[in-house]
Amino acid sequence: MTAGLMIAAPRSGSGKTTVTLALLAALRRRGVSVRAAKSGPDYIDPAFHAAATGHPSLNLDSWAMPPPLLGAIAAEASRDAELLIVESAMGLFDGIAAAPGRSGAPADLAAILGLPVVLVLDVSGQSQSAAAVARGFALHDPRVRIAGVVLNQVASDRHHAGVAAAMGAAGIQVLGSIRRDATIALPERHLGLVQAGEHPSLPALLGRLADLAEQSLDIAAISAASQVLNATSGSGAALPPPGQRIALARDAAFSFIYAHHLAAWRKAGAEIIAFSPLADEAPDPSCDACWLPGGYPELHAGRLAAATRFQAGLGVFSQTRPVHGECGGFMVLGRSLQDGEGTDHAMTGLLGHSTSFARRRLNLGYREATLTAAGILGPAGTVLRGHEFHYARVTDAGHDAPFCTLADGLGRDLGLAGARRGLVSGSFFHAIARFFP
Repeated sequence: MTAGLMIAAPRSGSGKTTVTLALLAALRRRGVSVRAAKSGPDYIDPAFHAAATGHPSLNLDSWAMPPPLLGAIAAEASRDAELLIVESAMGLFDGIAAAPGRSGAPADLAAILGLPVVLVLDVSGQSQSAAAVARGFALHDPRVRIAGVVLNQVASDRHHAGVAAAMGAAGIQVLGSIRRDATIALPERHLGLVQAGEHPSLPALLGRLADLAEQSLDIAAISAASQVLNATSGSGAALPPPGQRIALARDAAFSFIYAHHLAAWRKAGAEIIAFSPLADEAPDPSCDACWLPGGYPELHAGRLAAATRFQAGLGVFSQTRPVHGECGGFMVLGRSLQDGEGTDHAMTGLLGHSTSFARRRLNLGYREATLTAAGILGPAGTVLRGHEFHYARVTDAGHDAPFCTLADGLGRDLGLAGARRGLVSGSFFHAIARFFP
């Protein structure tokens, strides 16, 4: 049976990803069969997890995933593993107002799956007061057990001693102490970290992080703090396969697709045939559906505009088979994309809208989408839960029919969204799972 634990923090930017990757890399180097998962919507951290463990990292979300599906995905994430480490998003108790256990907060997962929590505390600018923060977290929710803390951004031996003594007096175990070191910071861009596949020396970085874990973390105590995962095997998919043979755009411009979708589609018997628009490849004509995921098309708009074989081949494909684009894929399905410097690039024109990354506006949060017509994601009226996270905006909506109606995570109406024309559809919405009340 697989044991599990969660790496969490009071807020973003505390060092969760660094600690998680260091622990994963060190355990793998020790020969432990370790897997990882990520709470909430996130594409980038799971790719780093996969590089550290050698296995896909799945996302777990208590708001978007019905409880049976959440348990099934947790079971899949931990399959054949000795230990599953779940990295939390944001702060441990950060979610939205929702039914108990469905807020999207990492604490929901800790309670549902029985995950002890290792709390990463950035102690820069404080000493004994850090123990008050940790004690507050330990007492805040009786469903959630804080197994101990890792102190991050420790300035000196004296600093460590002051914090550790206060933690001991509060009855909180210190499981590690990491000194300030700017050289282990992961590079970032506008949607978070630079993607794992683009990191110039990822194996070397993971080796350094494994060394850091050996030097700074009590790996044995952290492993011993884990407990048997409360996850049940199940069947079903968050989304049904969009086809029997699915052409999937996959390169530096199109990389944001959830691993739980791919796993479920393959389990259902679908074949996934990857192609690279940046290499000017068209979807395989033997496929019966095409999926353009999100990513960073704004960074590669010139190459995509010049990819004539890709654009022509996608146009031919779309005449007889469905094509769907999420976020970045939606941008490429439009008439034009304006990059960050304000230069317009012609896109596929399979939908009539235009988008701009130069005229930026952050859109971030949970979304519930209701399909306005039958299509690649299901019949009209299908309800999907997911999220938006993008800076680009639609500058010309065109005249296509809408793809869906949207509400935010609190149920507030956001109106019509996306576009559909013939067999082509898309929106900025990223689907996590079908919703069943």
